[in-house]
Amino acid sequence: MAAASVPPASTAEPVADAHDVIRVVGARENNLKNVSVDIPKRRLTVFTGVSGSGKSSLVFGTIAAESQRLINETYPTFVQAFMSTPPRPEVDALENISPAILVDQERMGSNARSTVGTATDVHAMLRMLFSRLGQPYVGSPQAFSFNVPSVRGGGAVTMQKGGKTVKERRSFEITGGMCPRCEGLGEVTDIDLDELFDRTKSLADGALTIPGYNVDGWMVRGFTESGFVDPAKPIQDYTEQELADFLYKEPTKVKIQNINMTYEGLIPKLTKSMLQKDRDSLQPHIRAFVERAVRFAACPDCGGSRLNEGARSSKIGGVSIADAAAMQITDLATWLDSIDDPSVAPLLKGLRDTVESFVEIGLGYLSLDRASGTLSGGEAQRTKMIRHLRSSLTDVTYVFDEPTAGLHPHDIQRMNALLLALRDKGNTVLVVEHKPEVIAIADSVVDLGPGAGRSGGTVQYTGDLAGLRASDTLTGRHLDHRARLKESTRELDGALEIRGATQHNLRNVDVDVPLGVLTVVTGVAGSGKSSLIHGNLAGREGVVVVDQAPIRGSRRSSPATYTGLLDAIRSAFAKAHGVKPALFSANSEGACVACKGLGVIITDLGFQSTVETVCEVCDGTGFSDEVLEYLLDGKNIAEVLSMSAADAAQFFPKGPAHTTLARMIDVGLGYLTLGQSLNTLSGGERQRLKLAISMAKSGAIYILDEPTTGLHLADVDNLLGMLDRLVDAGNSVIVIEHHQAVMAHADWIIDIGPGAGRDGGEVVFEGRPADLVAAASTLTGQHLAAYVASA
Repeated sequence: MAAASVPPASTAEPVADAHDVIRVVGARENNLKNVSVDIPKRRLTVFTGVSGSGKSSLVFGTIAAESQRLINETYPTFVQAFMSTPPRPEVDALENISPAILVDQERMGSNARSTVGTATDVHAMLRMLFSRLGQPYVGSPQAFSFNVPSVRGGGAVTMQKGGKTVKERRSFEITGGMCPRCEGLGEVTDIDLDELFDRTKSLADGALTIPGYNVDGWMVRGFTESGFVDPAKPIQDYTEQELADFLYKEPTKVKIQNINMTYEGLIPKLTKSMLQKDRDSLQPHIRAFVERAVRFAACPDCGGSRLNEGARSSKIGGVSIADAAAMQITDLATWLDSIDDPSVAPLLKGLRDTVESFVEIGLGYLSLDRASGTLSGGEAQRTKMIRHLRSSLTDVTYVFDEPTAGLHPHDIQRMNALLLALRDKGNTVLVVEHKPEVIAIADSVVDLGPGAGRSGGTVQYTGDLAGLRASDTLTGRHLDHRARLKESTRELDGALEIRGATQHNLRNVDVDVPLGVLTVVTGVAGSGKSSLIHGNLAGREGVVVVDQAPIRGSRRSSPATYTGLLDAIRSAFAKAHGVKPALFSANSEGACVACKGLGVIITDLGFQSTVETVCEVCDGTGFSDEVLEYLLDGKNIAEVLSMSAADAAQFFPKGPAHTTLARMIDVGLGYLTLGQSLNTLSGGERQRLKLAISMAKSGAIYILDEPTTGLHLADVDNLLGMLDRLVDAGNSVIVIEHHQAVMAHADWIIDIGPGAGRDGGEVVFEGRPADLVAAASTLTGQHLAAYVASA
């Protein structure tokens, strides 16, 4: 019998290995113009292009959004009901995408209880460590949690046993770590009652001066119709009982107009609605009220540690969990290395690895008890990276949004190493970035443009770095562009004095910040720049702070509403036709009756994801047909709001609208559409929009916090020109910045350092940029000297 033949081994590539690119076909999200591109997998790809060119629309709005949507669809519908599922992006096809992990710059925590330790799970591991090794023993890990109060109780319970109903006495006790005085917040409040109400008035006469507490609103009616106080009596005439009920009464069920409601005293109501929230997350007018009416101080019982006496008493080698959380993370790493106990070896290894990740990523200057809401966008993004650095996951797609934001040139080298380490584990790394140092390490570059907004949305180049440098694209031409030191700098015109600054890591700093010039405050991340400027200059008379904090508003908010442009536009339409301005508002009389001015119909499908469809009545404009019949120079109100700022400036050649539009163009936002939603703007765009509406003042002192964030290399020159115009108009400009082009263009530099955290907090140089370069005695000086030498 003949032997069975063995088929020859196949030399063809396995089919599974052929999926080596993410293929995007016909992407049309936002301003993308039918973009098709192949992105190599298991490589580092950097997406470049001017602000508004479509980078984020391609990476976040298309690739990452579709990956998240497909993953969410694998969960049961019950689970999906509790998840936010993005709609399917406008794209013909997306092939070979892998699970995407987004690491963005959204600030962390609108919760006052969130800290660096809780956000990264390090505090949870520390609680476990102290519950095992801490002496004296005080309880389980929850005994070291500042979010768990200590409670005890008891009573009779009724149950069925052997067919009989029996009653048994039961008691319970929970040992938590929460400080009872501050309820785990670390600070106590001293409320100025005179800022809450006018004692000479009654509630019915509008005694309450708290934002949102209107006489005819439900917040006030809850007091006036509760029966606990006399609404017609001045507060100063309240009896002791009435005043106690008004201010401090515990939650009590009441009936108001046949509606069951809960009555609660004014102080606990305010504490829950305003004071227990992260102050930075509050709306500006509410934050201003809180800062005016409330004085915050460290809790005298726990010293700001948030923990009760029991949790603080248990120690390992003389160190309590409160001491460990307050340590600079580099010191915490040293302390952890001193612990040697085989019974907790796996736990210690996990702790040491995570803490080491903080140091690797350049956040060793933080402490675990730092409130997460106080982190900058760049710090927040790097903190989110912590959980991914030691992850065993491979073949996933990591998506980064300008990971070098807030990083000194010295720190960018470390960030590059981390990005490469993620790639070398077999992951696909997609980075939206402008910095040449990051573009230089890319395996592949996708350049979008050629312009912004309607002028962008097309792929200008794909390939390696050498090809980009040789290309005739805007990015390619500016890749090796360097700003030069000024031949002459402006003369100083007085100074703002800072004396004995001790905020955070500042070491009793004395410095004069000059006026009448462009001053750049720089230093490595965590050196104390923001503590020095924001902690000592913000709030002074004439000082205008323009930061990257989110602009609060609903989905109806737009650049036109935020800048006040819409009022001028509506007035122009109303004047031309002799009708009311309210007719030209999609939030008022001019709204489409079908979609109520939203432009979309929102369909809630219960346990399925909510569906948004363009309103067929108004075709997405949000305006009624009657309103769209009114024309101004041949354009209706919807067509005007769909214009970019640059086009609108030509449409309104003079008047208040043109003035505001010209400022938007000056700050590099000429591509923004007047009617687009504010929540689509990046941090840098938000800051420049705030700057546009603040530029009207003369003789003001402007503080800008990293205005180059989100700016393309070609746009930085425009920014420098705008800063010059601000100073030449009689203003003083103080910029917290790491970009060498801005440093080189400065009239005066204040360098904070020499390192970060405990190793920083000192002024290591103040003077002219040329002197900093000549001395090259600081990290900033060395990097700036190398930068201008290559110009």
